[in-house]
Amino acid sequence: MSDILFFSSISDEAVKRERLKAKELRKSRWWQEKCASGICHYCGKKVGKENLTMDHVVPLVRGGTSTKNNLVPVCKECNNKKKYLLPMEWEEYLKNI
Repeated sequence: MSDILFFSSISDEAVKRERLKAKELRKSRWWQEKCASGICHYCGKKVGKENLTMDHVVPLVRGGTSTKNNLVPVCKECNNKKKYLLPMEWEEYLKNI
C-alpha cells in the first residue's frame, strides 16, 4: 500500500466506504449486464465474464467514487497494470509500451 501514501488527501474511511459501495454494486443486475459480454473495457479482449474484475476509472485513492459512471469491467491483466492511474495517465502508458 506504499503507493497510496502519495495520495494521502483521501481519507482511509472514505476509501473504505467507497469499496463497500463497489462490493454491493458487484451483486447488482446492472453489473451482471455490464460483464455479460465478457469483454475488457480497456484492451477489448474477450476474456469471459468470469475473468472480468471491477475497475474504478478514476481510482478511489485519486478521488474516484463507486458510481456506475466510474466503474468498468476489465480483465485482470489490465486492472493489475492500471493500478492507480487516471485515464489520461493510462492512455499515456499504453502509448509508451
